Amino acid sequence: MFSDTLAFSGFSVDDTDRAMRFYADTLGLRVSRGDEMGGMLTLHLAGNRDVLVYPKDDHVPATYTVLNFPVEDIDRAVDELTARGVRLARYEGMGQDDRGVMRGNGPAIAWFTDPAGNVLSVIENN
Repeated sequence: MFSDTLAFSGFSVDDTDRAMRFYADTLGLRVSRGDEMGGMLTLHLAGNRDVLVYPKDDHVPATYTVLNFPVEDIDRAVDELTARGVRLARYEGMGQDDRGVMRGNGPAIAWFTDPAGNVLSVIENN
């Protein structure tokens, strides 16, 4: 039924202005703002994959990863994120190293949050 549709995903934030600054300025993504739904954002990702970010007054951050960024070199990505002021998330029992990267249990991965508390990751793709 949906095999030929171009699906997209989305998630909520509590403040689209802060989200826009984070995704555009901190992460360096191309972001546009629409007039609908109180200034909904569109994150324009590689491969013509768009993700909607919409405002929600009673926003509750997702407790799972809502967006993964595949990277060739996780250590370089972690260095760039921390240089831009991003703090990596630490999760008990995940076996993360001193940099915050979980290694040896599938691809190396490190988590961080956006200003609304949504969980994002960089995941090594090699």
